[in-house]
This record gives sequence, structure tokens and C-alpha cells, in this order.
Amino acid sequence: MSLLVLNSLSAHRAKLPVLEDITLDIQPGECIGLIGPNGAGKTTLMRATLGLLPFEGHSSLAALPPAKRARAVAWMPQSREIAWPVSVATLIALGRIPHLPRGASLRPADQAAVRAAITRMGLEDMAGRTVTRLSGGERARVLIARTLAQETPLLLADEPIAGLDPAHQISTMQVFADLAREGRAALISLHDLGLAARHCTRLLMLSAGRLVADGPPGEVLSERNMAQVFGVSAYYSETDNGPVFQPMEVLP
Repeated sequence: MSLLVLNSLSAHRAKLPVLEDITLDIQPGECIGLIGPNGAGKTTLMRATLGLLPFEGHSSLAALPPAKRARAVAWMPQSREIAWPVSVATLIALGRIPHLPRGASLRPADQAAVRAAITRMGLEDMAGRTVTRLSGGERARVLIARTLAQETPLLLADEPIAGLDPAHQISTMQVFADLAREGRAALISLHDLGLAARHCTRLLMLSAGRLVADGPPGEVLSERNMAQVFGVSAYYSETDNGPVFQPMEVLP
């Protein structure tokens, strides 16, 4: 059963095309990296998929009523602005709102989901801290935990590891990969292609608003694609410790 189906999805800004004719589907068990240069349309694709901006074509998620959509997909936008000086645990608990009757307090199952998200992101020591006093990287981890607490079949995250230190980048990508192994799915936009190669089961490569490659990392991160889409040479190798990928030089 598909968790997301897009058919001929296109979007425009000021009459200029931003996305053109995107067709794809996402199945349970997939950890998908959405990659491409700056301005390729990654954020627009995710927002259009969720029905957060006008588009042409079809998105199975955007077609859902809002309440049902909130139980089908969790969304972490690129912005990390947090206006309220609440505790980390309180912010993470907001992920349970789609599952609660209007005005209801957290039930035992909701509290368990919040605790699990805190543990999964390694936030036990800061659960009582005021979230507005955290660093940008710490806020990112809290916002990821909020999406995990939502316990949806699909998670969409726009550059969730940007600004994290290497250890937390790796552990966060491992969390997304674990979700896929548990039968859920994640679509993550990211610029670290080395981490994408190591942790994603599938990559979607965008260029100028078009989907130019879709498949396993070893196929998508080809010498030809890296040269044509990113303008760089790259090194890719399958090792005993898993795939290793590194962009090397800007091509003339």
C-alpha cells in the first residue's frame, strides 16, 4: 500500500515553473533522500505534496481532509523558529494533537509516544529545559522528536540534519533508517550526499524542477548525474563498512 502517490505534480511561482510533471510513489519500508542543487525545487515539492501551496496534478496526501492528513504524515519544515518558551517535553507533546479529541489531555499512550521520541533522539537530559534557550542544532533535534511523537506512517523532513554536529547527523539519519526498517517511511531533503548514500534506500534527484533520477544511491549518484546536475566530480565506493561517497572537485 502506497503511503504517497504523486501524479504529474507541477507548481509555479509568478507564472514561472518551479516543479514540472513529478510522478512517484512511496512505499512502507523506504528511507528516501530528496537531493538536488539549491533552487532545484526540493522544498516546493514537499510543501506541494502536503497541500501547503497551490499545485497542478495529484497528491494523495493533499487530497486527504486535514485531520486525516495529520495522522498520515508528519512534517518538519526547514524553519526552526519557536515562539513559545515551553519545555522541550511540552513541545514534543504537540505531535500528539492529531490523535487527541479536542481539548483532551495526554493519555497514557500519548505520554508513552512522547517518552519514546525523547529517548530516540537522545533528549532525556534536556526534556525539562526551555526550548527557546537551546542552540539551533538542539532545536532541530527537538523538532524531529515532535514529528516522531506524531507516530505517522510517513515522515517528511526538510533539511533536518542541517546545522547538526557529525555525531548527531549520523544518529539522526540512523533514526530515519530505523523507521523504514520498522515498516514506516521517511522522505528527507538533504545536501550531505555521503550520508544519503549510507543511510537511504532510495534517492530522488531534482534538477531545475524536474525529477532526473530515481533509484538506489549507487545508481543515482553516478558520475554522469553528478557532473550534469551538480557540476562536480565525485568518488563512490562500496566498502566493507558500507558505501562511501564524496564530492571531489568543481568541474570546468
